[in-house]
Amino acid sequence: MPLTVGTAGHIDHGKTWLVRALTGVDTDRLPEEQERGISIALGYAPLELPDGRSLSLIDVPGHERFVRTMVAGATGIDLFLLVIDAAEGARPQTHEHLAILRLLGVERGVVAVTKADAVDEETLELALAEAQELVPGAEVVAVSAKTGAGLDVLRSALARAADAAARQERPGGTRLYVDRAFSLTGIGTVVTGTLWAGSIGPGDELRVEPSGLRTRARSVQVHDVDVLRAEAGQRVAVNLPGIERSRLRRGDVLVQPGFYPVTWRLDVALEELEPVPPAVTVHIGTSDVPARVVRDGRYAQLRLRESVLAARGDRVVLRTETTVGGGVVLDPFPPRGLDPERLALLEEDDPEAIVRALVREPVTGQSLQARGLLGPADLARGLAALQQAGDWFFAPEWLEELRASARERLARRAEESPLDPGLPLAELLPAEAWAPSVTPLLRLERRGGKAYLPGSAPRLGENEAAAGQLEAELAETGFARVEDAKLAAYLESEGRLKRVGDGFAVSAELYDRGREALRSLQPITLAGFRDALGISRRTAQLLLERYDADGITRRIGDERRLRAAYRG
Repeated sequence: MPLTVGTAGHIDHGKTWLVRALTGVDTDRLPEEQERGISIALGYAPLELPDGRSLSLIDVPGHERFVRTMVAGATGIDLFLLVIDAAEGARPQTHEHLAILRLLGVERGVVAVTKADAVDEETLELALAEAQELVPGAEVVAVSAKTGAGLDVLRSALARAADAAARQERPGGTRLYVDRAFSLTGIGTVVTGTLWAGSIGPGDELRVEPSGLRTRARSVQVHDVDVLRAEAGQRVAVNLPGIERSRLRRGDVLVQPGFYPVTWRLDVALEELEPVPPAVTVHIGTSDVPARVVRDGRYAQLRLRESVLAARGDRVVLRTETTVGGGVVLDPFPPRGLDPERLALLEEDDPEAIVRALVREPVTGQSLQARGLLGPADLARGLAALQQAGDWFFAPEWLEELRASARERLARRAEESPLDPGLPLAELLPAEAWAPSVTPLLRLERRGGKAYLPGSAPRLGENEAAAGQLEAELAETGFARVEDAKLAAYLESEGRLKRVGDGFAVSAELYDRGREALRSLQPITLAGFRDALGISRRTAQLLLERYDADGITRRIGDERRLRAAYRG
């Protein structure tokens, strides 16, 4: 499992010389940064261990003016190498570096007491004791980069620390926080960073957040070696075609789309080193953003001046002039307003409880995944507690309420309109994408685009007398005006009449007799049809139009022809 070690300590304590002695690489500055006079760069090198394993080493600046850069480098590391001068001992920034490491959850590491050759034995013993007291539980090794004394012991101590250090699992899609972006002639734009989660290989489709730029990985390197796939925990360089260097900056995040939210707010559980003021700088990943702090006890909502990308479980560091505290992200995309009860539930780390608290109405698994609250495996366990229809997940109680509401509306409809007790599905359910998937679960009958209570059917009810009167008129004349459209529709569904024109009806007997007459007419004309049935021109016209609509006849000019299906 790839691991990353971060060095911390003041440059005057011999940190740069020690890193050079351990790795053979001068991590102090990049050539282009030397030309610009920049001395705050993060350095990177592979560190070979005695057992053949290799660690990715990040050399962070130790000067007190560059703590923000130290935080950017320390983010994502798995263990530390703290460097202390044997003659000078720990400086104030040494204590701050240790506090930052603890806030970031980096508990394992080794302390190197450097320049052991430059002090007497008593001073060295005092320095070793001070270091042991400063970092209880960590191995303390006296070394000299000048003579090489203690370097092999230090490598072995780092190997033991690596054995004990469990890499923080960050489930989810690919996520790399950019700490450097530069251009190389003939290659183009390159970004580097520690791969927090997932993996990256040539050809992968990626996004640069929070800007939303779409890109793909042309090539991928780990410590200057081309690889087919880089894994979480490794130091990675990615060549991004089609993006200008000027559009990238430290703090950007290279991600697999669909796994993490871009957010202006973070709900966190606080850990205070000293009272956290209302305004702080939030360090997350390799970015640092001013924010306002709204808190309730040990919970706080960080309202950011710029958007960031985050996931549940990420750690943040809060600074003013010094480091005042940190926190663990509980909700990376919260609503405005602090809800301690909801945050307490999120802190319990129960996937089923988290999903149940989040989901009531239908959502897709993909949209929940993009909230950054749970990794794929935990999300799958949480979704198992919900009800599913197609791609949609929802609370069982929501479905029961929807069923009850639909049945209540249909019962009311049947009472108010017994002739037409159904409702169109579009009227019964909201115009939401989930409606077609959920409809079959409502336990309703569907007929011709309408929903009905099971076993319900149109009935005359109070319309019995009106129906009798209309049928009597049709029996006498064969043709009648119909004032009640619903009554006419009901009687037609029962086969007791045929609606023609706008607000008229003919008897079923006349309709059938007219259809038989069509077979004997060659050609079919309005006059011939009228005379064959002995009816008025108006009634004949409306009947012929109904036959056209029913697909029995086809009008050609002033004549009609029987369609093939009715010629036999």
